[in-house]
Formats: sequence, structure tokens, C-alpha cells
Amino acid sequence: MSNFCITIPLKTETYQEHILEKRFEIGRKIYNSLIVITQKRYREMTKTKEYKYIMKQYKRIHEGHPKAGVTKKDLANRLKEMQREYRLSEYDFHKDVKELQHCFRENIDSNTSQKIATNLWKAYSKVMFSDGKEIHFKKYGEFTSLEGKSNTSGIRLVNETLIWNGLIIPVIINHSNSYENECFQNPHYKICYNRTLQKEIRGKYKYYLQVVFKGTPPVKYNPTTGEVKNPKRDGVVGIDLGTQTIAYCSNKEVGLIELADKVPNLEKKKRIISRKMDRSRRAMNPNNYNEDGTTKTGARKWKNSNRYLRLRSELRELSRKQAAIRKLQHETLANHLLTLGTTIYVETMHYKGLQKRAKKTTVNEKTGKFNRKKRFGKSLGEKAPAMFVEILNRKLNYIDKEVLKVNNYTTKASQYNHVNQTYKKKKLSQRWNKIEHNNEVIIVQRDLYSSYLLMNMNEDLKTMNQEKCEMNFERFLIKHNQEVERLKGKKNLSSIGI
Repeated sequence: MSNFCITIPLKTETYQEHILEKRFEIGRKIYNSLIVITQKRYREMTKTKEYKYIMKQYKRIHEGHPKAGVTKKDLANRLKEMQREYRLSEYDFHKDVKELQHCFRENIDSNTSQKIATNLWKAYSKVMFSDGKEIHFKKYGEFTSLEGKSNTSGIRLVNETLIWNGLIIPVIINHSNSYENECFQNPHYKICYNRTLQKEIRGKYKYYLQVVFKGTPPVKYNPTTGEVKNPKRDGVVGIDLGTQTIAYCSNKEVGLIELADKVPNLEKKKRIISRKMDRSRRAMNPNNYNEDGTTKTGARKWKNSNRYLRLRSELRELSRKQAAIRKLQHETLANHLLTLGTTIYVETMHYKGLQKRAKKTTVNEKTGKFNRKKRFGKSLGEKAPAMFVEILNRKLNYIDKEVLKVNNYTTKASQYNHVNQTYKKKKLSQRWNKIEHNNEVIIVQRDLYSSYLLMNMNEDLKTMNQEKCEMNFERFLIKHNQEVERLKGKKNLSSIGI
């Protein structure tokens, strides 16, 4: 069963804020102490020949060169045996954290400490089973959430009041908001567990309670008309997601827009603040730098001036504003797409590969200068297309569906021509496709055409349905031309090509 959450502010007194700040710091220290304990066992395990053999065979299977008689299931069982031997499991972490929590039982309850251990286990799982590289310690100010396991002990919400180890703090529930009212008043929605959050807003810490409910969220209604807001409808939607833009196609609507276009461009301000911070830190810590200006390696102690701390707070505030607007726009766009259809096809994107710098050194033919090796890291950071897909997937999970990820190596939607059923590789700068239709050559926008092809995928998620492509093409052309006319005369990104 899926869960959903509501974040509500806490009405805190000054002394309560000091206690909460202390508890977040204790949580950080427990997390870091647990890393010290578990890291020794993990390193001992990774030094063994058995572990190196298992990882080598996992890699061979992933690359398509499995060794005879070795399966993923056998390797997983052998790895579990090793984890049991070296006490590297979630429940072993719970035992380890029990001794640490005992010293701080007046502030941190056992359920909350176990959740700290669970979060660390998730980090280890990424390192051992996914694409994680190493376990990182939490710096001061980075540990910003503590959560319980139920609403019966530890962090509890009782009668619109947070009760946690002697702390009694009222929460601010907006009863005029029908959505919040429905969640807290309707007995159908039961609280699964609660989470306390610490957020730095305009240089000050604000505290919130995140209430996690079981089930699916209630339906939102327009307060003036009484109609359902963003009703989910049956239908098929194809999405061509770029680093900065999104093209979508359905039977009702065709669109090409910039992702998170209302996020303010604050990069110049952030760059100036970062330079000021660097100068301040160098002035306060001259012994931590080499003569050539590089940072010395090894253990170092940093002294931060009040000016540095103030600048760091300003930089965080700028990033917070951008993140809040970006997430709001992604949520709004996801709601709109679900009104067009709940069967959504998206090409798989390898964002980590797009972030990497180019390996080859090339020369510009016109200027004779070296081309920059930077790729799409900055665009991906500003627009966060991966986060948009996650939001879309979360909303689909509420109706027991998910985003259908198409294999881009086999489909090659940007290269395919459904009229002559051929593939033609194009340069990234080529934004229009030429197609022969009804004995004449027409041009269609590359991203919009890709989204149309993705909308007509077969169930195998590897090939297009040729019959659907031909049957719906006339309708697509009408809506495509309407969208192109809408974009003309506007200040569009160069990747749109209009």
C-alpha cells in the first residue's frame, strides 16, 4: 500500500527550538558514530577473496559475460552469508545503535534511533548493490530530519500536538484547507509515522512535522466550483524528455515547453557569493593552502568567520528558493500530464553520463580554438528532469501504475521515420525532421515527433506500433502545427529550434 505525507509547521517557543536543535545534533552524532563502528566490519569484508570474486562475477553478468554455472541468485546468497558473518545487516545496525542511544535516551527514543540505523543501512545497500561509491559522514547542519516508526510511541501527533520525549509542541493545521481537513478529520486516513524536519529559511531555523498517512491522498476540489482538480483520465501520453525541455503528445494535446521556466536565474549572484566565501576562508585559514593556492591534503581544521557564515546562509537561501519553485512547477506539470492520460511512455535517460565531461579534445573548425569539454551538468542541475520523472511515477503509484520506461537503444525515437520505416542518425543541432507525407515533403519538430512515436509504442517497450503511427499521424500534424504557431515569436531555448 502506498503512503502520502503532509508537512505542517510547528508553533515553537525559543526554548523548544533549542531542544530540537540539540536533538538533531545528537542524531547526527549517533549516525556518524554508527559509521565508525560499521565501517571497520565493512572494510574487513571487502578485503576478502570471496567478496572480490562475487563482485567480479556480478560485473561479468552485468556486462553480458557470465561464467558458466554462476547465477545472480547464487551470488546473492553467498553475499548474504558474508553479510551475516560480518554483521552487516539492518538488524545488526539496530543492535549497534541501541548502545549509542542509551546514552541519549532523554532526547532520542529507541524507535527514532532505529530509523537512524535504517537510513545508514540504505546508504550501505547503495554501495553494495547499486551505484553508490562510499559512505559519507554528516557535517554540522546536514542532518535535518528525524523520524519515528509509528504514532503510538516516540514522535507522536495527538490532538494537533507533537509529543516527543517531554516536548509538547502545538502544530499549525489550516482547517480552512479542505485537503488538510480531510486528512486529519476523516477516520479513514490513519497515521503511519511522523517525521520532524529542520529547515533553514532566511538565515533562521524553522521546524516542521511531516505526517505520513497510509493509503492514497484525498481528491482535491475547486472551492468555488466544487469540481475535481486535475482529474486523472485514461489515455496514452508519450514524453520526450531533454535536459532542459519536455515534449509530450497525446490524443488531446501536443506540447513543447521549457522545464521549470519560472525558476529565477541566480547563478551570477551565487557565483559572486561563492567567491566572497572563498576569499574569506583563505584569509582565515592561510595554513590550509599550498603556495600555488591549492588546498593541502590530510586532516585540516577550518576557522569560519561570521562573514563567511552569513554569506553561506545567503547562498543556501538562494538555492532553497530555486528548489522550491522548481519542485512546484514539476508537480503542476505532472498533474497536467495525468489529465491527458495515465499510460505514460518515457525514454530511459542516463543522466550521470550526460553530466560527465567529454573525453575527446576537439577543435572548432571556424575559430580554431579548443571546444569546451563541458556537457549538460549545469542544465540538469537547473531543470532536474530526473526529479520530474520521480514525481510523475509517485503520482501514478497512487492508482497502481508506473511510468513505462522505453529502451532508447532499441527504439531510437529521434532517428526513426515511420513513413519509410528507416533510421537516420542526426546531429544534436538538427531540430527538424523531413518526412514525405501524401506525396509532399513536410517538416516536423524533432522532439514533438519523438514524443508522438513514443506514444505509439508496443507492449514490449522496444518497438513502435506501425499501424498506430500511420493511423494517428494526421491528427498529430494538426496539433503539431498549432503548437509550432504558439511558439513562434516567443523567446524560446535554442534546443527548441523555433
